[in-house]
Amino acid sequence: MDIFKELTLNAVQIIQLMIAPAVMISACGLLLLGINNKYSLVVNRIRLLNEEKRKLMIKIGEHPVTTDENVRLESIATQIGALVYRSKLVRNSVLSYTIAVALFIITSMLLGISSFLALGRLNYFIIAAFLVGMIFVLVGIVFAGLETKKGYDIILYEVKAHE
Repeated sequence: MDIFKELTLNAVQIIQLMIAPAVMISACGLLLLGINNKYSLVVNRIRLLNEEKRKLMIKIGEHPVTTDENVRLESIATQIGALVYRSKLVRNSVLSYTIAVALFIITSMLLGISSFLALGRLNYFIIAAFLVGMIFVLVGIVFAGLETKKGYDIILYEVKAHE
């Protein structure tokens, strides 16, 4: 039984249907804005640590390595590795949100095409595109959550390394 077979919509109903993907596009835009800010902070932190490492290496070249300098070098290396992993999580989150936006745009376009050409067969594709878009939003949120946890782990490591 085809539940969409007898479905006919007027212009107002079609516009209302097209609003849901538009709202999700806006929501993903806000999520992207926040995660891009985190990405900038992570990249900046990597650059600062690399600069500190270079200065420390120059200083070490001038005299024998002290225990404190050796501990700091190990701490910097560990943090840079963790920050690179964190940047990959951010990248995955951004890609997930971007794919979700593309799917919501496709959903909206398919809604318009379906209603304009009276193609009820597209309803399955419309629903599928929207649901897959929502799944990608969820995946992006999971990556963002993992990235937040990793950021906290890095902070804990840095505090413990200098106690």
